Amino acid sequence: MSGVRLSRHYLPGMKAANWGRIIFISSESAVNIPVEMIHYGVTKTMQAALARGLAETTSGTGVTVNSVLAGPTRSEGVEGFIASMAKSKHVTPDAVEKDFFQTTRPSSLLKRFATNDEVAALVAFVSSPLSSATNGAALRVEGGVIRSVF
Repeated sequence: MSGVRLSRHYLPGMKAANWGRIIFISSESAVNIPVEMIHYGVTKTMQAALARGLAETTSGTGVTVNSVLAGPTRSEGVEGFIASMAKSKHVTPDAVEKDFFQTTRPSSLLKRFATNDEVAALVAFVSSPLSSATNGAALRVEGGVIRSVF
């Protein structure tokens, strides 16, 4: 609900100024809802739907609303999880990562966790004036996990 509340608060001012960016950080799980985290996938699908709906209200303005569908990313939390799994299984963190992409996300074309900087690069573009023609989109930086061209 924080995205809804923040959008309600800031969107009117952005429209009045005729410029602004709302970016939801969603996930590839919005499209490929993981059976082990259905609750997470549903919330990420909601973010993408909310972004598209809000974008409809910005028609003819300089305001854009988009979603970034990040894939498996080596965040601080993921780093800790990998280290913990490696320790409990008596294997290396690299072995845990390799197993993750073989068993849990086998459709990944990247076959590794994205870096925070790789995700941030797309967010920086969508935040910039260079993305003025991108509105209502679900933009993918998910390493090819989603098995679809669209």
